[in-house]
Amino acid sequence: MNKTLFLLLAFLLPIAVWGQSLVPTAAPVMKIVAADGTTSEESSYEGGAPLHVRFEAHPENQGARTPLYEWRFLKDGDSTPFLLRYDENTEYTFAQSGSFRVQLLASFVLGKDTVSYEMDTPFRIVITESKLEMPNAFTPNGDGTNDVFRAKEGYRSLVEFKAMVFNRWGKKVAEWGNPADGWDGRSGGSDAPDGAYYLVVKARGADGVRYDIKKTINLLRKSIGTGGS
Repeated sequence: MNKTLFLLLAFLLPIAVWGQSLVPTAAPVMKIVAADGTTSEESSYEGGAPLHVRFEAHPENQGARTPLYEWRFLKDGDSTPFLLRYDENTEYTFAQSGSFRVQLLASFVLGKDTVSYEMDTPFRIVITESKLEMPNAFTPNGDGTNDVFRAKEGYRSLVEFKAMVFNRWGKKVAEWGNPADGWDGRSGGSDAPDGAYYLVVKARGADGVRYDIKKTINLLRKSIGTGGS
């Protein structure tokens, strides 16, 4: 054998064997998607609903093999998934309270040969129980404190929300559908008069709790120093 050819084969053969020995696998990632579209990578997460999450498989060393994916969504304590997804990447919105696990299984197929992958530690998601409280008063005087009537801080896991405010004659002066929003004390393009108004709130939590709040609230442009409690 030609000495040059022998040396070339001696150099290339280990590379070929090494390349064939790479085992296909995956490096799954869970990304929490915020309301503004930004994402954060987490291995576990606890928060309120609705929670939008993106799952990515990130296969490695698959070579010429055909990948098959199975995302398993399970409630804690259950062995049977409540949802299966078969895409490389998938998204899901958690809208119910409870503890959940998400696990990736994958197969890499080449002819009759199959290499299997199973995620060792599933992603864990905890959706907290709902909470909603509304203040009794607000002071929309432009001082930067308590200028907007909205849900008290700490609300969580609300999948439905609608609030309406009526004046003493029964005319609707404000309406909003997000607990982060609220009423700025204006009606018809001008300041609403100080006094009592009637609040109606209907909401539903991820835990199934329904909120039906009906009460009188006070608009006071002179600060009462209570933070709207």
